[in-house]
Amino acid sequence: MSTLAHTMMTAARSADSGLAGPGELDRYPYAEAPAAERVGPPAWETADPELGRVGRRAAGSRGRGLHGQLVQQLGQMIVSGDLGADRPLVPEEIGQRFEVSRTVVRESLRVLEAKGLVSARPNVGTRVRPVSDWNLLDPDIIEWRAFGPQRDDQRRELAELRWTIEPLAARLAAGHGREEVQQRLVDMVEIMRHAFAQGDALTFSRADAEFHTLLIQVAGNRMLEHLSGIVSSALQVSGGPVTGCDRPSEACLSHHGRIVDALAAGDGAAAEAAMRQLLTVHPEVERVVPAPREH
Repeated sequence: MSTLAHTMMTAARSADSGLAGPGELDRYPYAEAPAAERVGPPAWETADPELGRVGRRAAGSRGRGLHGQLVQQLGQMIVSGDLGADRPLVPEEIGQRFEVSRTVVRESLRVLEAKGLVSARPNVGTRVRPVSDWNLLDPDIIEWRAFGPQRDDQRRELAELRWTIEPLAARLAAGHGREEVQQRLVDMVEIMRHAFAQGDALTFSRADAEFHTLLIQVAGNRMLEHLSGIVSSALQVSGGPVTGCDRPSEACLSHHGRIVDALAAGDGAAAEAAMRQLLTVHPEVERVVPAPREH
């Protein structure tokens, strides 16, 4: 295994904070919702009490500090339905419930607005938007759906999406073989093989995600490359298998090896076929998409 591959799998990845730029937070005021619209207690008063006290929770959310943690918690509550569509979100109430400053609240709402989860209008305030407005390709939303009541739909939709884009990416990547990229893909397979032998499922899954992300990135199609983060999220979220390699196996290793061999040979058809077989290793996926036909 090369030093590059070892470093790649052990180094921590920093997440994009998603912070608004200077001067953007006061683009318009977040007005108080009319009293008549606030019927009953805010939704978070009846939610899991552990969602509160943001500042005292361990850091682990995307983003940085209190802002990142609040984005994570509000996002989960919206996606789970605890904060339903058209629900007014009042910064003062959120700040009191989660014990954070108004600035932190406004930064967090700005990030959620960029994801399509909320909308803010002058003199109206911030409201939760319907599912049809959400950016369902956002990695955070993929993760929140995977941990929420929509987990089954999320797994199915991710499997269908992967079946659509990854075989094509494998075919295209066979025409863009570069020695250093080929070596990195080989390294990922070697890491997976070693992790499988050691029973290290976490390292296996990280190498798996890196393999598929890299493959899409070298396909030579910028629109496909834009989707590489979605595939990575699909491989890393929990809540059920989205590919056979959620549970490391000899079959997974074999199919990955066949993809690498096909890419090295410049055989796009073989790379595509191997990818389709990889994506139908697990029975849950076979029920979503048909197995490739024998010719």
